[in-house]
Amino acid sequence: MQKNTIQKITGSENSQTQCYNHNKIWTKPFILAIIAVIILGVISLFTGVYDIRGQEDGINMFFITRVPRTAALMLTGAAMSMSGLVMQLITQNRLVEPTTTGTIEWAGLGLILVYLLFPAPTLVLRMTGAILFSFIGTMIYFLFLRRVKLRSSLIVPIIGIMLGAVISAISTFVGLAFQMKQNIETWFVGSFASVLIGKYEYLWLIVIVTFLIFIYADRLTLAGLGEDVATSLGVNYSKIVLFGTGLISFAVGIVAAVIGNLPFLGLIVPNIVSMYRGDDLRSNLPWVCVLGMGTITVCDIISRTIIMPFEVPVSLILGTVGSVVFIVILSKQRRLR
Repeated sequence: MQKNTIQKITGSENSQTQCYNHNKIWTKPFILAIIAVIILGVISLFTGVYDIRGQEDGINMFFITRVPRTAALMLTGAAMSMSGLVMQLITQNRLVEPTTTGTIEWAGLGLILVYLLFPAPTLVLRMTGAILFSFIGTMIYFLFLRRVKLRSSLIVPIIGIMLGAVISAISTFVGLAFQMKQNIETWFVGSFASVLIGKYEYLWLIVIVTFLIFIYADRLTLAGLGEDVATSLGVNYSKIVLFGTGLISFAVGIVAAVIGNLPFLGLIVPNIVSMYRGDDLRSNLPWVCVLGMGTITVCDIISRTIIMPFEVPVSLILGTVGSVVFIVILSKQRRLR
């Protein structure tokens, strides 16, 4: 009897220790992941057609093009992965991210309308339009979900994909009707080729978004347990969902205005992290940001080298990888049923 009691106590202590170690941030694997991302960043800095070491203005071109591009990769990877993580918590669905909820398509519609109202809009105006319509579109998506009684794991993303397809069709029609086809094509082809010094600095606002999400991580995690549970634990569910949606819209709007459409990044990374670490937002957020940075940097390096001296849009690489991961996740959920 005494032996069984000691075994139970020891087992409880071991499980608590494992849980503690599981939620720790600064672990050896995380430090190795940071080192790997730093190495990828260095590779990105020295990847390209232009010979920065053999030309007289190589140093200038290094700081004008390579450094901004690498910084934009890191910030964008963190933003889109983080947005997918928060969306999956709020909707309680693994298959949700800005691409499968129509958020990115709404941002594109906002950009088209800004170009329609202002023939030569500044980056601030484009960002404002993208952020505003991202927020409106995401809230409309949540309203649709509230009216749907059948909330299976497949219905939730399908509603977002259908809504996004409608908004994308409207954007295309408006662009063709008002001869803005080039603006539409530029947005749909998400690429970092045009990132230069002076044209990406607003992406640093994503750091503020990350900081705010980390502060409210516990409340967002409770919101992910459902309205009834969150309310019973003293969390204002409606306010925290509105706050989380606003942060997501802000991050997605900035990325859409500066870079363009980057599909499936918010689907791949959060699912991989949650698969191994569970659903605790506070401990997962650093992992999601770091892996998001690494994923998009790898895709961008491939896009620059696969058919050198030409460059493939990074959205093409991301879309291909993301589609495969999306199908794998669907197949896995079907087998679990």
